[in-house]
Amino acid sequence: MDIPLDLQSIAAQEHALVFPRFDADRAWQLGAHLHELARARALAIAIDVRTFGHPLFFFALDGTTPDNADWVRRKARVVEHFRHSSYAIGLRMQQTGTTLAEKHGLPIADFAPHGGSFPLAVAGAGVIGSVTVSGLPQRADHELVVEALCAQLDVDYAQLALAKV
Repeated sequence: MDIPLDLQSIAAQEHALVFPRFDADRAWQLGAHLHELARARALAIAIDVRTFGHPLFFFALDGTTPDNADWVRRKARVVEHFRHSSYAIGLRMQQTGTTLAEKHGLPIADFAPHGGSFPLAVAGAGVIGSVTVSGLPQRADHELVVEALCAQLDVDYAQLALAKV
């Protein structure tokens, strides 16, 4: 895996995947789309869509555990704090050889800089929440979310997908 290339790709994803508006109905559509992708692929994942401080959609498919819900919470906290993808933040920590606890004083019990949580951005408003999945390897968690966002925003996923490893 090429960390600088992935970070460049994630920045492009964050720039391109912006909603014109976002509400509870859109959260439901996004969560339901992720649910359908997971069922079609037999994935055991937890799915969370929220605006900051307000949960709008949560579903844990068969095969998940309470740990998946906790991973969702911790990854979403990273997006809330940094307003960037949890995967990007984790890659930056890896690139610099540090941790969120060392660099920012953020406890691992509450913050997980691992792939799977992506900022929900609205044109003219900025980042207003996150969409998160947990249950796959972190890069796959991240890409599943990006794939679903592309479908919801009518963006070509092939143009935004991370490079194959």
